[in-house]
Amino acid sequence: MLSWALTFLVVALIAGVLGFGGIAATSMGIAKIIFFVFIALFLIAAIVHALRGRAPPV
Repeated sequence: MLSWALTFLVVALIAGVLGFGGIAATSMGIAKIIFFVFIALFLIAAIVHALRGRAPPV
């Protein structure tokens, strides 16, 4: 998911350099949304992992 965010960021930067403002703004918005979804899922996974702890030895 993070790779998609980076892809949209690169598309936005290239579009901005070439003067395509609408495409750049849209790509940047999509990249922000995907990045924040990634961060939220990462934090949820980290919290669940911390609460579950290690499995007991067999």
